[in-house]
Amino acid sequence: MSSTSVKPNMLPAGLVSNLQDVLSKRGGGDQPTEPSTSEAAEDPVDSSKPIVLVTNGDGIDSPGLTYLVEALVRQGLYNVHVCAPQSDKSVSGHSVTLRETVSVNSAEINGATAYEVAGTPVDCVSLALSGALFSWSKPLLVISGINRGSNCGHHMLYSGVVAGAREALISGVPSLSISLNWRKDESQENDFKDAVAVCLPLINAAIGDIEKGEFPKSCFLNIEIPSSPLSNKGFKITKQSTWRSTPSWQAVSANRYPPGHFMNSQQSLGIQLAQLGRDASAAGAARRVTTQKKNVEIESIGAAGKSDFERVKKYFRLEFVDKEQENTDEDLDFRALESGFVSVTPLSLSPHLESDTQTAASNWISSALQEQ
Repeated sequence: MSSTSVKPNMLPAGLVSNLQDVLSKRGGGDQPTEPSTSEAAEDPVDSSKPIVLVTNGDGIDSPGLTYLVEALVRQGLYNVHVCAPQSDKSVSGHSVTLRETVSVNSAEINGATAYEVAGTPVDCVSLALSGALFSWSKPLLVISGINRGSNCGHHMLYSGVVAGAREALISGVPSLSISLNWRKDESQENDFKDAVAVCLPLINAAIGDIEKGEFPKSCFLNIEIPSSPLSNKGFKITKQSTWRSTPSWQAVSANRYPPGHFMNSQQSLGIQLAQLGRDASAAGAARRVTTQKKNVEIESIGAAGKSDFERVKKYFRLEFVDKEQENTDEDLDFRALESGFVSVTPLSLSPHLESDTQTAASNWISSALQEQ
């Protein structure tokens, strides 16, 4: 009869006992559970503080956004979140990115949860309010700014910073858009700090009255700060004007601005590769058709259906040129800004602001400023 030798257990008796207890409680080998990816990715939010979302049109690295976020964080009153374009999208209007993947990267802004988005300001606000990026889906207030350059009159239609605030209103969230009347060769980066100091009391008043249900609905406020913020003559409730700079298209030389000059290297390379692919496909198609008909291979080196001789390519560049305005109505946004006032214009989603909305917004602004 053979015997089976058993090697002695070299583990301490206490450890063996503990392991046996753990295994018995796990009921035969259930694996330990780990938090899901979505739970682990949630941003910690202090529920005792209102959530404020900040975006802009100039890009996440712009000083206007940085100084504004730092000031909001420094007050310690709000959960400040940032979702802003990774590059300048100041004249993107109300455009969105469709049928393309939008990349999002975390960003460093002290005291705030921040992300930069490879998209437009409207993309940023829409994504932030969707619940897909943050653990919340509806902040108390959306602030878009502070933009470098004014956005009065019809410039609001081109403006990315105004579009960010408009998108928030479309989603039912109160919003403000803020711009500094930047003067080339005159304005300095510190002017953004002064602009923050000017508009911060109005921001705090808005948040307080939103919590009370007293902030005007059906509109957002477009705030335009004069080029010398601390020398302003006060806040003035204004109407949107029809002012805009004159668009000027200039023909430019292909030698001075070669193909891809206004694109980054990856975009330019991608377009060149796409063109090569189209040309190769056209050449192959031409070769197959010719072979079938005449058994003679002739390879085309031009685009399908049109030779290089017939193709005309030109280059143009758009610039806006300021022009004098004849309208002297002091209640218009651009006129108040030129006169040194902080222009505050209520804007609605309809082409014409309803009189009761205008009145409600005007009354709130007057009341908020009196309390400061």
